[in-house]
Amino acid sequence: MLPSRGRLILQSLLPVPHPARGRPPVRPSASRRSPAASPGRGPMELQAVVASLEAFASLAFAESWDNVGLLVEPSPPHSVRTLFLTNDLTEEVMDEALAAKADLILSYHPPVFRPLKRLTWKSWKERLVIRALENRVGIYSPHTASDAAPQGVNHWLAKGLGACTSLPIHPATGPEPPTAGTHRVELRVSSSRDLDKVLDALRGIQGTAVATFSVRAEGEEKTQVSVNCSRQALLQVVAFLSQNQHLYEKTEILSLEKPPLLHTGMGRLCALPEPVSVAALIRRVKTHLNLAHVRLALGAGKTTESPVSAVAVCAGSGSSVLRGVAADLYLTGEMSHHEVLDAVAGGITVVLCEHSNTERGFLSELRNLLVPHLENKVRVVVSEKDRDPLRVA
Repeated sequence: MLPSRGRLILQSLLPVPHPARGRPPVRPSASRRSPAASPGRGPMELQAVVASLEAFASLAFAESWDNVGLLVEPSPPHSVRTLFLTNDLTEEVMDEALAAKADLILSYHPPVFRPLKRLTWKSWKERLVIRALENRVGIYSPHTASDAAPQGVNHWLAKGLGACTSLPIHPATGPEPPTAGTHRVELRVSSSRDLDKVLDALRGIQGTAVATFSVRAEGEEKTQVSVNCSRQALLQVVAFLSQNQHLYEKTEILSLEKPPLLHTGMGRLCALPEPVSVAALIRRVKTHLNLAHVRLALGAGKTTESPVSAVAVCAGSGSSVLRGVAADLYLTGEMSHHEVLDAVAGGITVVLCEHSNTERGFLSELRNLLVPHLENKVRVVVSEKDRDPLRVA
């Protein structure tokens, strides 16, 4: 079971703790508290930067279990001159961010995920929060919101395949159905006297929107009544119709779905214009991700020269997104042993690149995308210390 959502937003500057584990306390300087404007650029207020980040990758796209958005907030007002990008916020990366005079750290993976019950120097994640607040540095995480965004992580990962047509595997949906209500009830009424009774009753139910139009059915002119209603109002509409079946005919009840959003959602299913071999595709992926090695599990009956026309892509851990997707090849960071076996048994080749190797390269592209969003006022720096913890020995 996935952990519950745990957001930590602290708005008061913590006192500087006594030194521990040989690390001297870092005291905020006056320049960090009120950064001065530099020629040709000026700081942006934290909330304006956060709004720009959310405009790029709406938090509404994030998975319900995730912890995204502004996780650590220094006491206001807080201005941002330098935005520091990293895939994972480790203590080494925090040192680098402070040396770069970061005012806000965007950590793709949320360093605060499970709820924190205390802030002490014993846990490395607690130390990250303490040091951020001591130095007046905010922490923001987009995580799965960035995965689903139209120009987000999965879109970038799919570029490594070369030219292809891609669609989200699990499309995101808009916040509301295109019309009011959650359901639509359609019915026909023949006589004008019955129509008046039906319309008076339906319009008297709170949470309904009633429309009528003429139709010709069975050689007769009739009135089609369309009722958009909330889930609660639907019960009252159905109760009225059940008690007055003699007033109408031909009833339908439709559930109104939220519309899918174009190019938005988890994973990507990519159709290549022409088949390429497994070996050629792996070379493309290695080049795109700047990797010397990947892990390969050939599908049953396949070789490295087998043709690939459809690739299912998911950055990070792709098991839940890719499961059951029809494709020639799965490209992701990691899958469990048994999930790989299931895919291989179905004739699907699996390429694993390690979790964060399928995400980290996006940060350079994100930097270029964010600069205009931030009106060229904020310096955007990508970490050089951030790296996948796993190496080939």
